Amino acid sequence: MAKKETTKAAAEKATTEKKAATKKTAKKVEVIINAETVGFKAGDVYQALFAAEKALTVKQIAKAAKISEEETLLGMGWLFKEGKIKEEEGLFTLA
Repeated sequence: MAKKETTKAAAEKATTEKKAATKKTAKKVEVIINAETVGFKAGDVYQALFAAEKALTVKQIAKAAKISEEETLLGMGWLFKEGKIKEEEGLFTLA
């Protein structure tokens, strides 16, 4: 009887380990907010949109610029303020 319990416990442990291994952990990005870094992120966003030559989502811009979505939003805020980008139906393009 002890052997069955051991096998059952081993199976439960394996299942728990599998679940833990498949769980994605979010990578926390520390974003430094000052005029210089936000300006650089705006440049990254602008260059990504310029290179794409089409409207992109925030996620696509972040991927193209190789920056986080939070940094993308900071840069986009700067560009909106300057009137450099526009939004249509959730897609962003150069103005």
